[in-house]
Amino acid sequence: MGDVFGQGIPVTAPKASLGHLFGAAGAAEALIAILSVEHDLIPPTRNLAEAGADPALGLDIVTAAREGEQRAAISNSFGFGGQNVALVFTKRRR
Repeated sequence: MGDVFGQGIPVTAPKASLGHLFGAAGAAEALIAILSVEHDLIPPTRNLAEAGADPALGLDIVTAAREGEQRAAISNSFGFGGQNVALVFTKRRR
């Protein structure tokens, strides 16, 4: 992934804070991604003491809220029966 996105891709998961919202989960996570880009703030993954991701993946698991310029966010949603979607949100150009 580092070849495409660079190293240290920040990753967060709001489901631990929200629970499973069933049909509304994708919309809620998309809204969180939009607000993250708009307010330059990445929310943390709640209740995560130790990230277990493979270091070779180049992921940066966000365990505390992080401020800083966010140019884009990707929201991935995976549903039962193979219903999957990936949305990319970027800052509005002025």
